This record gives sequence, structure tokens and C-alpha cells, in this order.
Amino acid sequence: MSDELSALRAQIDAIDEQLVELLRARMVVCAQVADYKRDHGLPALDAARERVLLDKVAAQAGPELSDDTKAVFRSIMAGSRARQTLRCGLIGMPLGHSFSPAIHAKLGSYRYELFELREEELGPFLRSGCFDGVNVTIPYKKAAMAFCDELTEQARHVGCVNTVVARPDGTLLGHNTDYDGFCYLLSSAGIEVRGQKTIVLGTGGASRTVQAVLRDLGAAEIISVSRCGETDYQNVYAHTDAELLVNATPVGMFPETGVSPVELARLPGVQAVIDVIYNPAKTQLLLDAEKRGLTAVNGLGMLVAQAKAAAECFTGRSINDAVIARICREIERDTKNLLLIGMPGCGKTTVGRALAETVGRAFVDLDELAEERAGKSISEIFAADGEDAFRALEHGLLCENAKRSGLVIACGGGVVTRGENLDPMRQNSTVVWLLRDLDRLPTEGRPLSRNRPLTELFAEREPLYRAASDCTVDNNGPVADTVRQILEAVP
Repeated sequence: MSDELSALRAQIDAIDEQLVELLRARMVVCAQVADYKRDHGLPALDAARERVLLDKVAAQAGPELSDDTKAVFRSIMAGSRARQTLRCGLIGMPLGHSFSPAIHAKLGSYRYELFELREEELGPFLRSGCFDGVNVTIPYKKAAMAFCDELTEQARHVGCVNTVVARPDGTLLGHNTDYDGFCYLLSSAGIEVRGQKTIVLGTGGASRTVQAVLRDLGAAEIISVSRCGETDYQNVYAHTDAELLVNATPVGMFPETGVSPVELARLPGVQAVIDVIYNPAKTQLLLDAEKRGLTAVNGLGMLVAQAKAAAECFTGRSINDAVIARICREIERDTKNLLLIGMPGCGKTTVGRALAETVGRAFVDLDELAEERAGKSISEIFAADGEDAFRALEHGLLCENAKRSGLVIACGGGVVTRGENLDPMRQNSTVVWLLRDLDRLPTEGRPLSRNRPLTELFAEREPLYRAASDCTVDNNGPVADTVRQILEAVP
């Protein structure tokens, strides 16, 4: 190699060193910009500024280097954006039911993604360095501890982690924000723990957190229930004096809804039931608790409160506790179905379609689904198979769809006549009763309306509609007015 070439390459190396130092300095300033944007609620991406900058450097470089300069600066700006937007998410299996991305979108401007991992993928992911902070859910809350370089006092106290933060030196800090979440849940529900005997179902990470909080708040006795422990799901009924019941298992969670881990009737001392499940809004356990007149609380408040605490860990910024209640209301409003009931011909399908279009939701008509499933009209189903066959088909379709989230659902007029339909209707929906004057109800193609006086049919069903519904809306005017009334009536 000639001395001349070596000298030229040395010049390039020296220039590269300067470029690296300038790039490092640029990224430091970018981090400061990111902090300012987060503190002032500004978006991480300023596309207009990037276009101006690219045009500016291209002009400075001149025609010969314009394209190359733009390519280099595009890469630099992509790196800057990555540093301005934290990479966060949730790891677990399965995650399709999670509300966490929607919640974290309301807490900060960072990216929040779902990472479904198999057991053998947990360690490599946590050690990959591809995130700034993650939440951990079922089934890895205990397993994730082994991959953390340090645990907070709260995580050690509980015995599992649900939040992992990647620190600047590459080490992982494990924390438990579920503790904060369950404390908030108890406080917001007004449930007094001190001196109470409590049953906790499950022995996983959620159960560990629940039991730690209960101990710290002075519960008199905590009965831990598992399939093969000292207290199992057969002999738990010996604890008839227990006052509080907490479900920390996934039994009843979407999509396997409609089942309860215990029979509340056999635990007569229980006055309050908490289910850390939040999807559906009312598990079978909570529905059973409501029927017995007990305090019944789902896990949404815990989820949002722990997410708020996790967001503080991710960003290093304090967030006012007042946002928790607001986000809970917004998430419940956005995820609960709007389920329409009422007399045959009262306009459930017409109003449902208009409502779905107005709020940007999918629309489901159970009668239409029944006709598709059976391959014949409702009248033909009644004539060929009888009402009981139709009601069985209707019940199955109701169970399939009402456990989903964020739909507008139009039910058949007689859905309230079968008691087994009430729990599926109420598990994840706000039930709206549409009222329309009887003389405006059509009867053609409606077997029961055609064969019986409408006054008699309404007298029979009116108390059933009233008992099943959360609100009542008049549908004698324009459809747009009915839709407006529904949106005003729904919390």
C-alpha cells in the first residue's frame, strides 16, 4: 500500500471520527428534545420539519451529492425518532384480549406493542435489548424475575414482577406495579380489608400480589386456594365465614367466559367479590355476586392503575392519579358492547346499523345470523323446527357474540324470554331497551307477533325488558334522534 493511499485513508478515518462525535452529540440533543416533547405533550414526529431539513442539506450538498446526502440524513433522522419514542410493550401468552395498548396510548407518547412469547423465548427477549420497558402478564410474572439484574423492594416483597425497565447500562430492573394497582382497586371500591377473612383463588403472580397487599393492609386471615394445595376447590366451602373473595385466576376470562371458579351460594359470609379479570367486564363470578346483592368489582381499575405506575417507570415522569378514573371510564365506554333489545319490529336493526356507523363499530344482528346459520328465514325455522329450536340457536349466537368487545348488537324481540340469555347479555354490554308505540310495530314475517295480540305480548315481556336493560330510549322519532338519545344515555 502506497504512502499516499495510507495518508488519504487516514484523513477519511479522522473525518469519520469527527462524524461519530458529531452524531453522538446530535443524539444527546435529540434525547433532550424528546424529554421536552413528552413534558409538553407534543408528538415525537415533526414530518414538516424533516422535509425542510432534507431540502436544506440537499441544497447545501449541491446537485452531485444531493441524493446521497438525503439518504444519510434520512437514516440519521430515523435513529433520532427511535430515541424520541420509547419502545415499550406487554409480554405474555395469550395477549389477544389485552386492553393495555389502548390504556398506554392515553398515558404517554411512547410505542406500546404486544409480544406473545413462548416459554423458551422469554429469556432471549428480555436479554435482547430491544425495548426500554415492558409489562409482564400471564404466565411469566414469576419466571421473569430470573432475568432481572435487580429487583425493587416492592418486587422482592411480592415475589414476582410485572414491569421490567431496561436501564442505560443495559441491566434490567424488575418492579411490581400490580401492587399499586390492587391497592387502588380496593380504595376506589371502598372495600375495607383490615380484620377481614379473605379467600384468594389462585397461586400465580396475580395471587402473590393480591396476598401481599391484603397482608400489608391487615387482613385477619388469608385462605389461598389452589387445585392441589391444603385448601382446594372442594374444601374451600368450609370457610363459610370468609367476608371477601378475590379471584386471581384466569377462570372466566375471554374467550372462555360463562364459567365461575366457585359457587358463591356455598360461601354465605362473603360480602364483596373482586375479580382481577377485566375482559369481560362482568365475569360469571361477578354476575353471580350481583344477583346476591354483593359488592362486585372487576379488574379494570387495577389494570389502569398499574399501567399508570408502569408508565412512570418507563418515562421517569410523575402522572396524576386523577387520570386513572378517567381512563377507566373511557376504556369501558369504548369496549363494552351496545346491545339493543325491544319488541319485534321496534327498529333494533335499523337503529343498530345507524348507531354502528355513527360510532365506528361493527354491527351484529342476531336474527340475521340465525337465518344464515339455519339457511332459512325466522318464520321457516319456527314452522319447521319449533320455537325451542330457534331459541337454542339464538342463545348460542348470543353467547358467541356478546362476549366480544366494542360491537353494536341487535337482539331478537324474544331474547329476554329465556333466563339463560340474561348473563351473556350483561357480561360485556350496556343493554338498551328501544320503545316504540305498539300501533307502529309491523307483524308481517314475525311469527309470535302475528299469532298473538301485541298488547298481550308486550304485557308479558315488558317486565323482562325492564329487568334486563340498563337504559330505555324512545324510538318513535327519526333514527338520528334515537341514536343521539342512546349516546347520551350510555355512560
